[in-house]
Amino acid sequence: MQLLRSLDNLPPDCRGGAVAIGNFDGVHRGHARIVERLLANAREVGGPAVVFTFDPHPAMVLRPEAAPQPLTWIDRKAELLAALGVDGMIAFPTDEALLALEAEEFFDRIVLQKLQAKALVEGPNFAFGRGRRGTIELLRDLSRKAAVKLEVVEPIWDGDEIVSSSRVRRLVAAGDVAEAGRLLTAPYRIRGLVTHGAGRGAKIGFPTANLAGVDTLLPAQGVYAGRAERDGRRVGAAINVGPNPTFGEQAAKIEVHLLNYSGSLYGQTLEVDFLARLRDIRPFADVSALTAQLAEDVADADRIAAVCCGTVSRP
Repeated sequence: MQLLRSLDNLPPDCRGGAVAIGNFDGVHRGHARIVERLLANAREVGGPAVVFTFDPHPAMVLRPEAAPQPLTWIDRKAELLAALGVDGMIAFPTDEALLALEAEEFFDRIVLQKLQAKALVEGPNFAFGRGRRGTIELLRDLSRKAAVKLEVVEPIWDGDEIVSSSRVRRLVAAGDVAEAGRLLTAPYRIRGLVTHGAGRGAKIGFPTANLAGVDTLLPAQGVYAGRAERDGRRVGAAINVGPNPTFGEQAAKIEVHLLNYSGSLYGQTLEVDFLARLRDIRPFADVSALTAQLAEDVADADRIAAVCCGTVSRP
């Protein structure tokens, strides 16, 4: 799949097909349904299936203080969409000039002139153009006049609520990563740069990679089962999000203990999937009690990772 960040000199295999426009944050099951119909429309018009998204989220430009924390970074979003079969993703730089375009201008300049779209696939709440004035009804009218096919895809209901990025965000923020993963097309993932920590984990037999610079939403404080990919294989992980109260530390950290892995990670970017929440963070009477609990956490994380994802088990 092609990941592009500009509409200038757009290659032919990203023009003249079916287009879905939106944020696609997290790439959840509702997005997967839109992509399914996008692919069908692309086949029908004989062109590529293209997702046009925004970088950053428009809210970061219009009202940064109230903008939601993202669930995915751009490369991860492209990876998830590629897994669904999308041919190309355009992560268009979001600026005031783009957001100032009237709905009709956006449709004419981007949809018709640049993308040369023959079909559009959107959800019923899609809005576009300055002040989000472009409703799905306006899009339907503009598409009809331009002879562009428009398919409006209904959302997926799960229980009494639709599957949405905001719902996933609430679940992750509450620490319910298993439920969030059920609504997503892949387990919830973060990335960060591995930096040096206090080194206490290694001294008690549980070395950890300390992650810094995480640019997506963090799950609630707690201990989690997870996984990572290292040296071409999946390995289980026990992840601590929060402080180390046993040692009197209150600063929140992200510490990842990779199971059955001994390579150096310092200075590398590590991506970690969250599979299930194991327990709350709490202080222990002494290091011996902490070590015993960590052994239980590792065993639980190993079991969950192996069942969920076929990770390499500990020897």
